[in-house]
Amino acid sequence: MAANMYRVGDYVYFENSSSNPYLIRRIEELNKTGSGNVEAKVVCLYRRRDISSNLNGLADNHAREFEEDSKQPMLVDQERHQLKHRELFLSRQFESLPATHIRGKCNVALLNETEKLSEYLDREDCFYYSLVFDPLQKTLIADQGDIRVGPKYQADIPDKLADVESDDRNQMKMETKLWDPDNSLTDRQIDQFLVVARAVGTFARALDCSSSIRQPSLHMSAAAASRDITLFHAMDTLQRNGYDLAKAMSTLVPQGGPVLCRDEMEEWSSSEAMLFEEALEKYGKDFTDIRQDFLSWKSLASIVQFYYMWKTTDRYIQQKRLKVAEADSKLKQVYIPTYTKPNPNQIVNMGPKGGMMNGATGYQKPATGLTCESCHTTQSLQWYAWGPPNMQCRLCASCWIYWKKYGGLKTPTVLDGDKQRPPSEPRSKGPGGRQDSPGFLSCNSSKLLAKNRQTFLLQTTKLTRIARRLCEDILRPRRAARRPYIPVNVGAIKTECAVRLPKAATKPLRIRPTPRPTLANIMKELGELAARGLSKPRILKGGEANRTLLNINRGAVSLLGKRTFNKQNGVQGAPSPVHIRQMTASAHLTSNRPFSSGMKTDQVSTEPPFKRQKLNPGDAPDPIVFVATDHTRAIRKALSQSEMRRAARRPCMQVNVKSSASSRPVVLGEPIVLED
Repeated sequence: MAANMYRVGDYVYFENSSSNPYLIRRIEELNKTGSGNVEAKVVCLYRRRDISSNLNGLADNHAREFEEDSKQPMLVDQERHQLKHRELFLSRQFESLPATHIRGKCNVALLNETEKLSEYLDREDCFYYSLVFDPLQKTLIADQGDIRVGPKYQADIPDKLADVESDDRNQMKMETKLWDPDNSLTDRQIDQFLVVARAVGTFARALDCSSSIRQPSLHMSAAAASRDITLFHAMDTLQRNGYDLAKAMSTLVPQGGPVLCRDEMEEWSSSEAMLFEEALEKYGKDFTDIRQDFLSWKSLASIVQFYYMWKTTDRYIQQKRLKVAEADSKLKQVYIPTYTKPNPNQIVNMGPKGGMMNGATGYQKPATGLTCESCHTTQSLQWYAWGPPNMQCRLCASCWIYWKKYGGLKTPTVLDGDKQRPPSEPRSKGPGGRQDSPGFLSCNSSKLLAKNRQTFLLQTTKLTRIARRLCEDILRPRRAARRPYIPVNVGAIKTECAVRLPKAATKPLRIRPTPRPTLANIMKELGELAARGLSKPRILKGGEANRTLLNINRGAVSLLGKRTFNKQNGVQGAPSPVHIRQMTASAHLTSNRPFSSGMKTDQVSTEPPFKRQKLNPGDAPDPIVFVATDHTRAIRKALSQSEMRRAARRPCMQVNVKSSASSRPVVLGEPIVLED
């Protein structure tokens, strides 16, 4: 019961994703919404995985300095790796989360120099913090609440003087005397002088224009003149004049007029006081941040003095009562039952080859060759999918709980820059899809060799195309195309392009045309080859062509290696060239004329037909084939060479064909000629 009761001030786990680690938050308020649900206003704490690599470097330097200053014992690599999972970064970021997403309690403490770092690893659900992270400015600063322990923070107390030894130090330099209780004045005389000082202060405010605006009434001016700053000035005047009332009276009213003494409460305007109250509500008594973000024109001493004077006003008492009444109306604690729903990443049924079916008891084994990515075990009561789905990475039950709580794996991996695993242990890939080390492949990597048939388009901007031309010596496109996995220094290319672009020629670049034979010459050469007695192209019938091209197996790639297209289809020798004269294509064209569905085919070869066997997606041709018809050939003849190139470079753009009234009908017996 007590474990499921959550109160204000508790550090708890929040789950916002079934596959990501828990969020660690501190409950500030528990509010009940209009629908009856409970929302928690929490303070955000961040892990190392939530900040950038640059800030992680700063955190490493701070941790190294802490270990040297506190003389911590040496830690092994695995302990140092797990200690990073226990480090958090405090922030002043607030957010509201549903209380039903709470998954348990944890302990978060300020890093103490007197404790050993290894003690945090021995305690379950224990974290520490020493730096404050600003998510808006992306900065890390040291927390100001550190405990200053050690001889360097202690004062040097001199030895006590003996009774017969005299103090030779200059007392005037060490301290200043402000009041002598053994003076010649009585208490009644001192009180009378203080009344005169208040009256002079009230008169001085009546003469001051700014004070007349701030205190328009007489009683407000008298109340301001009765503050401590006036009394301190009067007693200091008595001390400086040797407690002579006559001289002190003349000092209160010098030649130029009465002396006006004002403190911070009187110096500040009402708008500045409102800003201070707003900053105090946000930052608390962090006067440095209050001055930096709200009152930059005020000094730190002025803000501190105003705070302690503000606490004596009715405004502070009124706000304190409102906060107490508001706190009484809010929830103090909430009961959240234990979350028992199964995680979506839980592998319930792993099939007959790997693991046990749903409902079986005992240890389960993953699929053949798969191990836990963290502890590398092969047996667990339950397995969980971890990382991208195509990587098929697994975590055992204990490592999954560690991942959810601490946001990392128990053992270092190559992705973290640590040591390699021994070759005797089975290897697998991490969630980044990177191979663990050269020469070792994952046992399940054969399943990742299947081709991804998802189509994507890389569209470049005009500036990128210009940079390719101007900075060709830096980019080296041929070398970059042969090594696509080596990153390109885009920043250097952008900088150099900005320098060369104003000096570039304004004339368009001349592209050297590639000589290509015309279709008439190709047909003439094919006719000469046929006249010499060479084998004619084999022409398939429409139904046979469709069945051969479209009957494709979508199964996985064979694990024994790829076979050629001929072996897959039972053909030992090289098949005759296949030519498809005509096929039915898409019925929507630019001219909105449907293609002809007629199909003229003939078969010349007497070879036995192909063996009906499903093809492999890695070796088979594309299942969709577009074959030109008479109408599309006529459209091509109506396009110029530049329009043809433009259509080929931008296949998604619509082609506008100009209708020609003098276009003659296409005769199938004529040779096809593409005119430039």
